[in-house]
Amino acid sequence: MIINGMNYYSNTLPTMSGSVDPIFKQIPKGSTCFLIWRIEKLQIVPLPRDQYASFYNGDSYIIYSASEPNQPGGMNVKEKPARALEQNIHFWLGSATSTDEAGVAAYKTVELDDFLGGAPIQHRETEGAESQRFRSYFPNGIRILQGGVESGFQHVSHVFIPKLFCVKGKRRPVVRQLPKVSWSNMNSGDAFLLQTKEAIFLWEGKTANNLEKLQAAKVSQQLKAESGAKSVIVFVKDGEEEQLQDIEKSLFEMYLPLKDRSQKKSASDYSDDAVDREVTHEIKLYRCSDDDGTLRVTEVKVGPLFQQDLNSGDSFIIDNGTRGIWVWIGKKASPKERIEAMRNAQGFIKKKGYPDHTQVTRVIDGGEPESFKSLFSAWKVKNETVGFGRQHSGGKGIAKISQSSFDATTLHEQPALAAKMKMIDDASGSKEVYKVHEFKLVEVPQQYQGSFFEHDCYVIKYSSSGPGEYILVYFWLGLKAKNEDRGAAALLAKELDDEVGGRAVQIRIVQGKEPAHFIALFRGEFTVYLGDADDSGYEPVKPYLLQVRGNVPEEARAFQVQRRAASLNSNDVFVLVGDSASFLWCGKGSTGDEREIAKKIAARDRVDCITVYEGQEREDFWSEIGGKEDYASDKRLASESTQKDPRLFQCSNATGILRAEEIVNYSQGDLVEDDVMLLDIGDTIFLWFGKDSNKEEQQGAVLMSTKYLASDPSGRDPDTPILVIKQGMEPPTFTGFFGVWDRSLWSNNQTFEELKAQMIGEQPILSASAITLIQTNGVDFESAKKHPIDVLSEKDQDKLPADVNPSMKEVHLNEADFQSIFKMDYQAFSELPLWKKTQLKKNAGLF
Repeated sequence: MIINGMNYYSNTLPTMSGSVDPIFKQIPKGSTCFLIWRIEKLQIVPLPRDQYASFYNGDSYIIYSASEPNQPGGMNVKEKPARALEQNIHFWLGSATSTDEAGVAAYKTVELDDFLGGAPIQHRETEGAESQRFRSYFPNGIRILQGGVESGFQHVSHVFIPKLFCVKGKRRPVVRQLPKVSWSNMNSGDAFLLQTKEAIFLWEGKTANNLEKLQAAKVSQQLKAESGAKSVIVFVKDGEEEQLQDIEKSLFEMYLPLKDRSQKKSASDYSDDAVDREVTHEIKLYRCSDDDGTLRVTEVKVGPLFQQDLNSGDSFIIDNGTRGIWVWIGKKASPKERIEAMRNAQGFIKKKGYPDHTQVTRVIDGGEPESFKSLFSAWKVKNETVGFGRQHSGGKGIAKISQSSFDATTLHEQPALAAKMKMIDDASGSKEVYKVHEFKLVEVPQQYQGSFFEHDCYVIKYSSSGPGEYILVYFWLGLKAKNEDRGAAALLAKELDDEVGGRAVQIRIVQGKEPAHFIALFRGEFTVYLGDADDSGYEPVKPYLLQVRGNVPEEARAFQVQRRAASLNSNDVFVLVGDSASFLWCGKGSTGDEREIAKKIAARDRVDCITVYEGQEREDFWSEIGGKEDYASDKRLASESTQKDPRLFQCSNATGILRAEEIVNYSQGDLVEDDVMLLDIGDTIFLWFGKDSNKEEQQGAVLMSTKYLASDPSGRDPDTPILVIKQGMEPPTFTGFFGVWDRSLWSNNQTFEELKAQMIGEQPILSASAITLIQTNGVDFESAKKHPIDVLSEKDQDKLPADVNPSMKEVHLNEADFQSIFKMDYQAFSELPLWKKTQLKKNAGLF
């Protein structure tokens, strides 16, 4: 196969010259960060951070993510030195971007990769087909807007232009601005937002998923906040538009007349045949060569791939069909092959006839991500210790790093050591610990510093020791803290920062995501308790059970879990404070250092414990914990194994076709109650049925799991056990792969109907004066700037003058033109009913 990938982009573009764009030199090498650039006039321009989740369909972007290994990247990543980095570069192409802009994004991605030493993984992203990794960078979802730099679109204008958005996605929504406000762009399978100047209408499609409607409600709140909180949010049910209040209905019909209503039943254009092709496609391996300047691709094999099939002297294409194309660059491959890899892969896609939005990812020899290694059988990394390691708050294993003795001076003198330890100093400076209470800071007594409760929020001010003073202000938010306390914590942290002249670094911490330095502040006494404190406000309510992890005080943490035997884990030490007796339970996989730390925590809580070892428990221990139960003692969790990293997939038939979508950097919160989830741990498949998943999804998921095994490129055993479990009845062999498991998590989630009722109760009512204001956009006929009829007849809103409201073009006519077109003056016209005015404007080409 001969592929001419070189001509995919315009020949007018510059070529790689060996120099690097000055913009890239500002990247903090060796540090975590998250940066986005837009292509403007064929140059890369940094995107303002407040625009990071918004993408214009007429533009191209480059996104750089540098995070610590096995940790999420994205908008919440702060810049800090790291001993190792997981680097990803994405170039995102809008559906209306120019070929030249796309080309600049592609070759600048290569330039950035070269500047970073060739280590990053490269991804090609296209509008509407973004990878899960890309979407995971934006916790609140992404927004795709109409227009772009090249089209001359005015990103900021004082004239408000009504917009129609479609909201898709249950966890991280994709909010897409549609080309125009029209029923023809709507369907009953999705949730839509009509944004006008004075109101935001949330239109609920009849078959739209409740979680998507919940996301749409949250987006409407964001839009309202961005507009200065002046808009009213109005909920509209598909088919019940006539039941709106008269004023609401009049405003709604100004943009979406009910007599013109016509929309598709479903958003799905994904056929059963397409699904079958995805499942039955066999993975293929191709070797690439660039003799005489022409890329030649030779098929090597079909079927299960092995690591030894790759050769460091060549580059290869792994063809996984419409599920993605991978380009692997050997360490000894030519520089030209490295540079041209992505363009050649695009040429391969065209040659094979795959959709243009097929995802393309480039990886390098020795830097392969788990998603690439999963395509091969028995992938082995040289000198790698295989196993899940100790789990903390996430679904990924975290390797244990013992902190040797060091001091702040050493860290200042050896930045590399500071980066490795992820510490600005040794945490031996001074700290002040406050609890947020009634919008004020209440200092926590010394003996209780380190005790945190999930219903509360705390603010900690830390001043470093050693050369060069750093001031950090942490504000810690309990998972079940009230919204007002969370908001107060942020404001009070800012006040502490203001007190030191704004020199402090403010750090927001959500329970379960505590950084190493924060943990180290409490010298082995960091503990999170469930619920509220007792009447003193600082001590836990007895009885309780604590799970303890960490071999040295600087790493140690403890957290309260449900007091029952099912909460035990062979890897850890537990402190059981009972009604009659207290115990220190030592799992078989725990260490002596962990036991000593657990004793220290028990002593702080003024508890005398009886030490018991797993398998040698006394009867009174089982009595205090509530009886014997199965717990996480699986050998996969207690010892090293050759298991693959666990992978989580969401299975849903929301579009009418059952599809599976992988969740990157998963946690318990990613288990969606409306769907079926598939957890693949290598030698076992778990199917988790959410309580609101439907029978079709459940039955289809069982069949899909067998097809998943049969089509796995690594050649899986078709008899791999498949375990079906239901929400609320998860065994420890399942929950153990999610770190800390909160059995009350879903009972505290707010449903769409609950949020809707809350929002309706908080909303003001639209007034008749608001309608009048909207009809004229605050400009009356006399004061509105006038334009010729041929200018106002332009259908493309982007091409209208900036001072023209597309919904009120008639006010921009001069008196003579107005009389000529409507056969009446403006006063008479303004007194007509809305439907009549709309009809006259349509007849005149001004609607």
